[in-house]
Amino acid sequence: MADNIELIMRFHPVGGEDVSLLSADFGGPAEALEAIARALNDRRGLVLTHARYDRAANENGVVINLANVVSVRVSKTDSDTTGQYL
Repeated sequence: MADNIELIMRFHPVGGEDVSLLSADFGGPAEALEAIARALNDRRGLVLTHARYDRAANENGVVINLANVVSVRVSKTDSDTTGQYL
């Protein structure tokens, strides 16, 4: 199994501010998006065991309630040029 890479995951909830997490739970963006889509389809939360909130130093486990999330962006890099939400 390949080493997991740290991905930037930005969640845009309905009527709220974006939440940015750095997660090393997945091998790449495609794997992360597949897990997010599966959680949405199954109407369950997304569980991340290796996550850092907004570049914090400490790694934590996080459960994300996807019920109120409008869109999610997954990227290997984070910048203003990574595009807009749909």
